Amino acid sequence: MNLSALSQFFEEGIPFNRALGIKVDAIEDTYCVTRVPFKPELIGNPTIPAIHGGVLSTLADTAGGLAVLTSLKLLAGVSTIDLRIDYLRPAGPADLFCRAESIRVGNRVGVTKMRIYQEDGDVTVAECRGVYNIRRPDRGAKPATA
Repeated sequence: MNLSALSQFFEEGIPFNRALGIKVDAIEDTYCVTRVPFKPELIGNPTIPAIHGGVLSTLADTAGGLAVLTSLKLLAGVSTIDLRIDYLRPAGPADLFCRAESIRVGNRVGVTKMRIYQEDGDVTVAECRGVYNIRRPDRGAKPATA
């Protein structure tokens, strides 16, 4: 699979990712690191200030799906079956990063673990697990153009 094309599609070809400004900082077989650059519109609690939890869950979900895609030998579609997030501390007004890793990818389901952090990576903001349905082209998925 062409990981560079997949990364470009992830950033530019998915309108919601483009609206949030999600970037792929690293991509390999079975894992990726994605980032949401900070902008003031992402603040959900202005008294702390803290980034809205929905931004964290979106980052985790999209990174988890991308990690599953990197594990596949052919392009397929993925959709979220289950997403669990443990919010550990508020995310301050800075870029958010998510490292997602596939821990099991079968014929129909992929499982990932994700870690959301800020700055130098020492402080974990959230820990996550995701389960994704895999729609292979031979099972009705539309082939991607990557």
